[in-house]
Amino acid sequence: MASALPSPSALSSIASSAAVAVAKPPPKPFLKPHHKPLSTTLTAAAAAAAAAAVLLSAAPAPSFADPMFNLYYGTAASAANYGGYGGNADKKATAEYTYEVPEGWKERLVSKVEKGTNGTDSEFYNPKKRSEREYLTFLSGFRALAPVDAVLSNLALSDVGLQDQIATADEVRSQERKDDDGQLYYAYEIEGAGSHSLISVTCARNKLYAHFVTAPNLDWTRDQDMLRRLHDSFKTVDPSSS
Repeated sequence: MASALPSPSALSSIASSAAVAVAKPPPKPFLKPHHKPLSTTLTAAAAAAAAAAVLLSAAPAPSFADPMFNLYYGTAASAANYGGYGGNADKKATAEYTYEVPEGWKERLVSKVEKGTNGTDSEFYNPKKRSEREYLTFLSGFRALAPVDAVLSNLALSDVGLQDQIATADEVRSQERKDDDGQLYYAYEIEGAGSHSLISVTCARNKLYAHFVTAPNLDWTRDQDMLRRLHDSFKTVDPSSS
């Protein structure tokens, strides 16, 4: 017995269903959103904060307490009371003047004879170039400064090196200034044939104080900013106010 064949409409329906089944795309896989691990995020934040701190601290503002310089306290003691290194147990308490000294510079021991003849009270030098130095001399019996030109000439009388430098100088400049307390200072700049000097002079407590900063011309060209700072740092102080 022959089996019955499907009708044309039935065949059309089956074909349509098959086409729909083939054309249906496969379902997309479920993708979880990607998050960085918490530890990685915190590490990156910490690194950014550290970098910011380095940038902020890379160029600190300059201050008087710069670690590149030390403040020296001088007593201007007489030759009879002078004891060289450690002659005064507490120089800060009895200091008559102060000035800055670069870190690494060495103090030269001033002899009693030198102190008695030309009044040298203290001296420091650059160990890499001993002729680059700063020192202070004082003379008793001066109540006030003489005219600016006369003071420099009088200083040279007891300093042969200064005499030679002035005699061969290309230029000698001088100016007057007063500090916040109204104390008068003379400032000199000597451009010698082989060296350059800055001198600051003032009177206080019946004494004349002269602070010298000097260097060969080659070293002056290299270090003049630092040397001018030393020159500007000199001042007299009142021991009773310490």
